[in-house]
Amino acid sequence: MKFLFMLFFLVMLISENIVYALPAHFVYLNDVDPTIIQEMKYSSSDNFVGRKIKGYAAPVCILTDKTAYALAKLQSELRKKGLGIKVYDCYRPTVAVQDFINWSHAMHDQQQKLAFYPLVNKADFFKLGYVAEKSGHSRGSTVDLTLVRLNKNARPMEINMGTHFDFMDKRSHTRSLQVSNQSQRNRLFLQEQMIHAGFKPLENEWWHFTLANEPFPQTYFNFIVS
Repeated sequence: MKFLFMLFFLVMLISENIVYALPAHFVYLNDVDPTIIQEMKYSSSDNFVGRKIKGYAAPVCILTDKTAYALAKLQSELRKKGLGIKVYDCYRPTVAVQDFINWSHAMHDQQQKLAFYPLVNKADFFKLGYVAEKSGHSRGSTVDLTLVRLNKNARPMEINMGTHFDFMDKRSHTRSLQVSNQSQRNRLFLQEQMIHAGFKPLENEWWHFTLANEPFPQTYFNFIVS
């Protein structure tokens, strides 16, 4: 009976096209640099959907090794300035992207509209580019992040970027003039630092960056974040 159960479980994994082992050249960011803060939004209910997203079994950041080491190098430089990195999302399995797609079709589910997309119709997320049907995150070299100010006697504080992560609005565009002058400067500083570290920015989302020389530019992975 135990053998039949294991065989059934294996068949289910294959049918879902989900791999649970970490592929070659992928690493846990914490193993590379444990000083980088992780607040994995899609492993919680604090996101635009309002629940944990499929494919996120643990609140951990997984990236290609090149991406992780590039972030670690930047973290070392930032710490000299009293700053640090906080990541919100890293590798994203394709099953999570499909979860986003399915959610976008459920028009009755609007519980997070006020907080995350007050001026946007959720049905237009993909057309407007806020969510991609084939996400660069699934290639393992795209990361969503912000900066924090380090304090010796207190918790690190996020630097004010004008909007929070995943706020679907023109105010989240990196060069938006609808946020304060200080927030504009903070966004440009973050972008400059990430470009210096070898990343390409996404102008519509101040938090979104992809390693310029990513190792898997055409491969979309589907292993679980665990």
